[in-house]
Amino acid sequence: VQLQASGGGLVQAGGSLRLSCAASGRTFRGYAIGWFRQAPGKEREFVAGISGSGVFTYYADSVKGRYTISRDNGMNTVYLQMNSLKAEDTAVYYCATVKTESRSTILRSPPNYDYWGQGTLVTVSS
Repeated sequence: VQLQASGGGLVQAGGSLRLSCAASGRTFRGYAIGWFRQAPGKEREFVAGISGSGVFTYYADSVKGRYTISRDNGMNTVYLQMNSLKAEDTAVYYCATVKTESRSTILRSPPNYDYWGQGTLVTVSS
């Protein structure tokens, strides 16, 4: 599975962006998807995840209520809608995926994921 993340850019605090993660190589129906981010000098951290079924989602406390993850299995694409952006949201955002036994599973640890996109930079100016 190859992943291509896009949609990053420069936005003012309080603004919005929508990131996309397109999969190719095979369908990722049944794969859990996670969005992670990594700011300079910091470890990669979990942001949001969605189960293979698309029914279950999970968010880091820092983005809860502001970010929404969704998936379109027909388009083999996952989205991350980011609203009310803050300067501390500035980071390179990565999408990742892994085949899970259960279609309700959401994984939050980077080592659990098998496939990663190249990352897209989000810069929020204050």
